[in-house]
Amino acid sequence: MFHTATEEEIKAGKITDVYFDRTMEILNTKGIEKEVVAEVRAKGLPKSWGWAVLAGVEECANLLKGLDISARSLREGTIFRAGDPVMEIQGNYRSFCVYETAILGFLCQASGVATAAARCRKAAGERPVISFGARRMHPAISPMIERNAFIGGCDGVAVKKSAELIGEEASGTMPHSLILLMGDTVEATRAFNEIIDKKVKRVSLVDTLADEKFESLRVAEALREDLFAIRLDTPSSRRGNFRQIFEEVRWELDLRGFDKVKLFASGGLDEDKIQELNPVVDAYGVGTAISNAPVVDFSMDIMEIEGKPVAKRGKESGRKRLLRCPKCFSSKVSPYSKSEGRCECGEKFSDLLEPLMEKGKLVRSLPRAQEIKKYVLEELRFFDL
Repeated sequence: MFHTATEEEIKAGKITDVYFDRTMEILNTKGIEKEVVAEVRAKGLPKSWGWAVLAGVEECANLLKGLDISARSLREGTIFRAGDPVMEIQGNYRSFCVYETAILGFLCQASGVATAAARCRKAAGERPVISFGARRMHPAISPMIERNAFIGGCDGVAVKKSAELIGEEASGTMPHSLILLMGDTVEATRAFNEIIDKKVKRVSLVDTLADEKFESLRVAEALREDLFAIRLDTPSSRRGNFRQIFEEVRWELDLRGFDKVKLFASGGLDEDKIQELNPVVDAYGVGTAISNAPVVDFSMDIMEIEGKPVAKRGKESGRKRLLRCPKCFSSKVSPYSKSEGRCECGEKFSDLLEPLMEKGKLVRSLPRAQEIKKYVLEELRFFDL
């Protein structure tokens, strides 16, 4: 009915580039069975990103379960740089050949979304950021998109199924359609206040029918202390200077004693626009900039065959370590045969690539989304936009 693959089809290796099927046919016919080590890393990162957040590890682990392979990977949520190895798979190449396409698909898109969310989170500081981008993507992957937006740092997600996946309550305000159907911003907000569960904060959307300043004042007068925030989603054709509109609304609300009412911005926001609005805006709803984030262009390459280092041109052969100093957060890639050593600051390096699978069995726990998000936020303290 829908143009998507099922979990069973992915697990069966049907989501694979055809040349892997042809490779398997040749290897099977010739009886070639060789132990290899394959490495996943990105030579570069999109836009001007100096770092990215690794995501998609849980889905890779679920795909690799039961295969005759072992794997090491960074912890999901680890911040890495271009050129850093993020995952390693070891085993008979025939055991995982047809899964390369799916593995890269899991990691590339999830990491792009998590990184875009983390960058918006970093830009917003302590201000809440809600993922509003599910409507920009195929509905079959909305839960994946919003899970990775959440672990990247978003405070909430808008879609109910996505919220169920991460064990959170869905977040949202009201749509323009409600106001159009009610015929008036105040009447729509009053109906929301009357009917919707009181645990949901009252945030009124004020740009549907009239000037934002006057609608904000009307709503504030009508709801008084029940009003938590005003949301502006002003169309670009009417926007002009978006920050100046917010400043005007803030001035008029404060002048009349509504200084506790928060201001919520949405509509075409990204990390740059967030930084521009920070002096006056209290919270953000970010859509396309996160949900349609550029993918992290990972590749998977063989680094060893039968214990001997080998790689195609442009790649450094052999197994590797990704080392990071826990004190100053500097990092480096070194051959696997070398010990961790010490950083220039004197602290001993830690190896970030940790065992994930042994002979098809998971050897470390897969943390909940909340734990991954906490880890990402801790890591973000050491990285700048």
